Amino acid sequence: MTDTNLLLPMRTGEIRIHDAEGFAGMRKAGRLVAECLDMLVPEVKPGVTTEHLDNLIREFVLDHGATSATIGYRGYRHASCISINHVICHGIPGPKPLKEGDIANIDVTLIIDGWHGDHSRMYGVGEVKRKAERLMDVTYEAMMAGIAQVKPGNRFGDIGGAISEIARKNRMSVVEDFCGHGLGQLFHDEPNVIHSADYNTGPELKPGMFFTIEPMLNLGRKDANILPDGWTAVTRDRQLSAQYEHSVGVTEDGVEIFTTSPKGWHQPHKVAL
Repeated sequence: MTDTNLLLPMRTGEIRIHDAEGFAGMRKAGRLVAECLDMLVPEVKPGVTTEHLDNLIREFVLDHGATSATIGYRGYRHASCISINHVICHGIPGPKPLKEGDIANIDVTLIIDGWHGDHSRMYGVGEVKRKAERLMDVTYEAMMAGIAQVKPGNRFGDIGGAISEIARKNRMSVVEDFCGHGLGQLFHDEPNVIHSADYNTGPELKPGMFFTIEPMLNLGRKDANILPDGWTAVTRDRQLSAQYEHSVGVTEDGVEIFTTSPKGWHQPHKVAL
């Protein structure tokens, strides 16, 4: 029997440079995962369980001829991570229903034709408090400020520098325990993309590099704890946390966002249905 793992690219310790075929593959994967998160916008409401949302994601992935990158990843059994309120990331879907005023990050990674689309957005559950809405808005602004730094000749530290600057101006903290990552035909590849960094540091950005930018901002301190399940990361001070994530590629003159919402629903908590 052929070991299919031998047919996959391996981490080399170097940042991979992709060609036009890679861009085409990432566009397809990115659009599909963005369509998946669009599908969830009317489904996130009080009384709905995160387990139900995960089942909708699982059905979407299967219906579109894709596979979930997270099911089976290091023993994980779900098609998404759904992180509520003070959960920073890697929240495990379960039977507990969403409540009015909750905020939720939904993070999905799917594989189509061998390419990975990795994307997350923040969703408001019913009417959310002003401080929660502001946290989601600032986190999105920080992500987009980081993406704006992506162009040939800049450095990876410029991404984290821009994100950190937005967070400081708004008296929020950037979680340092987690980072973005290279991706493509691998789920996690080089480099690590640090969200709290200094300008003019890190490797140089070059055309053909693919990676995620996925800052996590907290209303309180940056510190995180991992729960006994080994996955769920929470704020140590129990203050709210938010995260947005895009998969991007460096082009000859700038950046391409692969995971743009086809419906323009970039911030689901602002969508009125």
